Amino acid sequence: MPYFIYRITERPLRQLEKLEQHDAFKVASNRAKELRRTPGNEPPAVNIKVIFADNELHAEDLLNQVREPAPELGDD
Repeated sequence: MPYFIYRITERPLRQLEKLEQHDAFKVASNRAKELRRTPGNEPPAVNIKVIFADNELHAEDLLNQVREPAPELGDD
């Protein structure tokens, strides 16, 4: 399965833009770090994410899922 790199903008509407696709995590991770340093990609306006998925549709589905926050230390 490939690793996809997406640019995610939250305002005015959430938009996903596929930037690249790589076969190896290390290459995808290094490229995402490079893109995050690019002017105009600063948070909170833009997030650059790497996602491991079967295809683009699966990647976008995973990126749009609402995740539960991790439990805090001491929460029961």
